[in-house]
Amino acid sequence: MFRFFRGSFIFTIICLALGAWYGWSTTGSLEATAQILWIVTVLSILEISLSFDNAVVNATVLEDMDEVWQKRFLTWGIAFAVFGMRVIFPLAIVAIAAGIGPMEALHLSLNKPAEYERIVSSAHVGIAGFGGAFLAMVGLKFFFDADKEVHWISVIEKRLSGISAVKSAEIGILLLALWGISSLLEAEEALTFLIAGILGIVTFISVEAINTWLELRDAQRKLAGAAVRSGLGGFLYLNVLDASFSFDGVIGAFALSNNMIVIALGLSIGAFFVRSMTIMLVKKGTLAEYAFLEHGAFWAIIALGTIMLLSARFHIPETITGLIGAALIGISLWWSIRANRKEALTAPATP
Repeated sequence: MFRFFRGSFIFTIICLALGAWYGWSTTGSLEATAQILWIVTVLSILEISLSFDNAVVNATVLEDMDEVWQKRFLTWGIAFAVFGMRVIFPLAIVAIAAGIGPMEALHLSLNKPAEYERIVSSAHVGIAGFGGAFLAMVGLKFFFDADKEVHWISVIEKRLSGISAVKSAEIGILLLALWGISSLLEAEEALTFLIAGILGIVTFISVEAINTWLELRDAQRKLAGAAVRSGLGGFLYLNVLDASFSFDGVIGAFALSNNMIVIALGLSIGAFFVRSMTIMLVKKGTLAEYAFLEHGAFWAIIALGTIMLLSARFHIPETITGLIGAALIGISLWWSIRANRKEALTAPATP
């Protein structure tokens, strides 16, 4: 198992070394440096706990992609996840919200961290609407599937599968949820929340449309005798999904620190471990071995999406979010092991 996480451990050592250098060079205090290293460690653990379900879902998509696009996601995608979402994204929020340039936003993050935190946090309602809606659509699409044959929580999943005969039922349910939550907000925030939520739904539909178009194009090429298969649709889908998962981690990180460098180091370590978990799940065929693990991950995504939407009005600690996701995946894993043992006991003995 260590071979899957070797790169993540090396990256962790590099980030901790950079954290130690940054702490000592800026504070000159051993105690302050140790505190920075502690925050980096806690942030990395928080990111991993919030994103294990992300690794499971990543693996389900990667299994259907060819090896070339798998490698591209696991290499190019990590650059987007680490630098794009953990560094550039918060800076972009500050630049847009404050009406300043990128370099001014960077200057603000390094020299006025409290103001930087305030501006990023002020954009939370829009982020919650967009990220929550996108994640909710990802989870609902999995269960609103008439062709789905394996059910974990049968009493619920069978009914959702049946309701899927009504086209776009999940979109209607989500729009009602957005409207209900927006009614609890002030007028200006409600409008921001609704627009962001609708954009989250539109983004999901757009990525799905691109993926469908690419699949149809590949099918036509195969009929024409070409052996070309594109994984671009899955690549785009996974990167948008990664971005949506990272929203809560980026915002929640400010509960521990408002220093951009410390936050980036901690969350980047977590992002690397998520990639390593994804690779392990794909290479070891874990999803095929444990039938309900995928279901637990998608229930965790729906829970995370719901929590993100509700966080526009209510403060929900990231610890609770992480525990709910971990519990759902843990129970689904245990249930899968239980089902495998039962199947082994009832299977006829081979002569």
